[in-house]
Amino acid sequence: MLCRMMPKKRKTGSLPVFLNVYDLTPINGYAYWLGLGVYHSGVQVHGVEYAFGAHDHALSGIFEVEPKQCPGFTYRKSILIGRTDLSQKDVRSLMEKLSEDYLGNTYHLISKNCNHFCNDVCIRLTGKPIPSWVNRLARLGLLCKCVLPMALNETTVRRIRAENKICEAEKKKLRSDSNRYESPKPAPPTLSARSRSSSSRS
Repeated sequence: MLCRMMPKKRKTGSLPVFLNVYDLTPINGYAYWLGLGVYHSGVQVHGVEYAFGAHDHALSGIFEVEPKQCPGFTYRKSILIGRTDLSQKDVRSLMEKLSEDYLGNTYHLISKNCNHFCNDVCIRLTGKPIPSWVNRLARLGLLCKCVLPMALNETTVRRIRAENKICEAEKKKLRSDSNRYESPKPAPPTLSARSRSSSSRS
């Protein structure tokens, strides 16, 4: 009797990771169907949405909001990117680590925007990138300057987020001292504190 060897299925994580996509301009209503458009995005995992935005300081630009509720943007859709087995604590540790690379004053609409951040996070959590259409205009580089509305630039993105109190979450800096997402315990340093200590050592 021959024993038939079945290939093992690759284990996937148990926790879904979503990309929440928002419109930055009404032009997206048309551009979306052409595979273009100007989008903001955030990664949703463990019931929290993480995103990256601009401000004028050498502090973390990573912030969190309620999923699908980032003020200043029009929610379009959620995309299941994959699954992860990282715990909530591990995800927050990842965000703390990424905060050193994603400072608010390094945000750039073409070369380092919220979609670049989300792509980085999704690859680390699931091994899969975000859909190419979400950040296509940024990849086109110089063409973006011709296609993007004149009013929509890095300064505008900063102003939109400032007017909306920086998505209500910039102040909270991942709420490291909050018990909303973790059981009560001594609070680790916030992203802001870590960024300040990092910059003072530089």
